[in-house]
Amino acid sequence: MLVNHLVITLDGPAGAGKSSVAKCLAGRLGITYLDTGAMYRALTLKALRLKMDMTDEEALTTLARNTKITFKEMPDGSLNINLDGEDVAQAIRAPEVTNNTHFIAKTPGVRTLMVAWQRAIGEKRSIVTDGRDQGTVVFTDARYKFYVDADVEERVMRRYKELVAAGKPVDLDQLRTDMLDRDQKDFNRAVGPLKKATDAITVDSTGLTVDGTVDKIMKLIHL
Repeated sequence: MLVNHLVITLDGPAGAGKSSVAKCLAGRLGITYLDTGAMYRALTLKALRLKMDMTDEEALTTLARNTKITFKEMPDGSLNINLDGEDVAQAIRAPEVTNNTHFIAKTPGVRTLMVAWQRAIGEKRSIVTDGRDQGTVVFTDARYKFYVDADVEERVMRRYKELVAAGKPVDLDQLRTDMLDRDQKDFNRAVGPLKKATDAITVDSTGLTVDGTVDKIMKLIHL
């Protein structure tokens, strides 16, 4: 199903399933899926590789200005993240990257650049985009906005299974602690905090599969 230019935002906490849901939703609609979190993760990966001081906001902003983050369209319509020409779609999912992305995400200069890059992509094509501030900051005029949430224990187990399936060692208790800590950082950061847009529709994915959650959203979209 092809549609006229359309922007659909999905915001929500880590592990709520929004990335998988956004990708599936984009596939059903025949439009592009934009994983904005991958952009922050890619820059985090570069900073870690360079052993940078993750609290030096000026240096991180300079790094962003001198970094080329692009996307390669895949057969399923998704966009694979490329960092300075390297496909880092797998590398950015490492726990070390996950646990340090908040440093990049809270840096004002970096977020300004990221927002501009994301908007540029959204202007050129119809997208389903997910993140923390897509409906509140990046695409405030999006036709449809959703806030995807789930019970915290379910969110922890989803991430646990995801990491195990990827062959990564993971401690369940530590994962829970890290996720709760990340929630607090997302909700309380000064720039682009995670919150529900006033015109967003809440979608609770607890107990639902990805397809089940997408079914729920599809019923709310009228094209």
